[in-house]
Amino acid sequence: MLKVQEIRELIKLIDQSNIDEFVFEQDGAKIKMKKHNDSHVQTVVREAVQEAPKVVSQPTEAPVAAVATQTQQDTKVTEDKSKAMAENLHKITSPMVGTFYSSSSPEADPYVKVGDKVKADSVVCIVEAMKLFNEIEAEVNGEIVEILVENGQLVEYGQPLFLVKA
Repeated sequence: MLKVQEIRELIKLIDQSNIDEFVFEQDGAKIKMKKHNDSHVQTVVREAVQEAPKVVSQPTEAPVAAVATQTQQDTKVTEDKSKAMAENLHKITSPMVGTFYSSSSPEADPYVKVGDKVKADSVVCIVEAMKLFNEIEAEVNGEIVEILVENGQLVEYGQPLFLVKA
C-alpha cells in the first residue's frame, strides 16, 4: 500500500493536472481519485482486508455550503496572493484537508504568534486528518506576519495558513 506522503503527492499532481479521474490498484488495494467541478480531488482508498473500506473524501460539505465556502476561500486566497506578492511573503499552506490547531493541546501555548521568528524546520501548527495529527513546518526562515486561519477551523488542501516574511 502507498504511504500517506505518496498519496498526498498523487493528490497534488492530480489536482494540478487536467485528469478528471485516476485509479490505482496494487496488491488488492485500490485508490480512486476523482475531480469535482470545483477542482477538488476526492480520494477513496480501499484495502483488500476483511475490514470495512476506508474513505478519504474532499470536501465533505453540503453542495450549497461548499459553493459558498469555496467562493469565500477563493476570495480570501486572491486577497492573500495579492498581499503576499505586494510584500514578497511566503505562504505556508495546508498539505491536506483537516482541522487546524495552533497548539499541541487546548492548554498549551500556540506554536507561533504574529511577530515570532521561525526556522525552516520549526513546527507552526498541527493539521488533524483522520485522527492523525500532522505537524506542519515553516519551510522557510523568517518572521510570522499573519495567521490566516482560526484554531479549530477546517482547512482545505492548499489553503494558506500563515504568511511569513523571509
